[in-house]
Amino acid sequence: MSEQLIVPVMADVVAQGKQPEYLFWVGSAGSFDDRAKKITRAFVKILNKANVDFAVLGIEESSSGDAAKRAGNEFLFQMQAVTNIEVLNAYEVKKIVTCCPHSYNTLKNEYPELGGKYEVFHHTQFIQQLISAGKIKVANNTFKGKKVTFHDPCYLGRANGVYEAPRDLLNFLGVNTTEMKRHKSTSLCCGAGGAQMFKDAEPGDKEINVLRTEDALATQPEIIATGCPFCNTMLTDGVKVKEQEANVQVLDVAELIAASL
Repeated sequence: MSEQLIVPVMADVVAQGKQPEYLFWVGSAGSFDDRAKKITRAFVKILNKANVDFAVLGIEESSSGDAAKRAGNEFLFQMQAVTNIEVLNAYEVKKIVTCCPHSYNTLKNEYPELGGKYEVFHHTQFIQQLISAGKIKVANNTFKGKKVTFHDPCYLGRANGVYEAPRDLLNFLGVNTTEMKRHKSTSLCCGAGGAQMFKDAEPGDKEINVLRTEDALATQPEIIATGCPFCNTMLTDGVKVKEQEANVQVLDVAELIAASL
């Protein structure tokens, strides 16, 4: 992106005697994965545009522990979580926003019993609030009339019941949305959750991400929208397997909004 993004770091902000209202939890994917970094940048563009008072932990942020916990390593999860909670509580963090449903679910539902109690927002919920409050205005001509289908991330949808926020954002964009046969509470996993992202496929005749991509392609979309960096990777790979890269883009909802500001 050509525009200059402003990303305050918590340690620097607190050293100046200030207390940011929100902590933006970037997450492992958003920090290290080249594709997911684009989602991070898009969301920061939105935060900057809305003049949101936020900061990131920078090098003080560690893995939320989601993958360790799902893979059955509770000991490693608690080590990672307690380390993060000590940092968050030292900075007196109250509100957290993240682009990753895995981080969202873990911070919101699993950190409290370890002493980390925060108000946690998924970025689609947060962007919806910004638009409702008039903090940002979305032009509905950038993607107007484009055929879009939305894939529900497991840890956003079924695990936390957040179905409408991302769809409301798509409505603001004036796109032509078609739901997949399996959507909302009956949605199918992209194949990455539960630490499956990091292990080899098990015997079978088809990868889950390819099956889910077939669900999406059945709606004949120009864009498959999602709200999770893991889903983005899996569906992008699925589109490649189906040799549809020339016809179908996989984009995070934040990228669609950022491109429409």
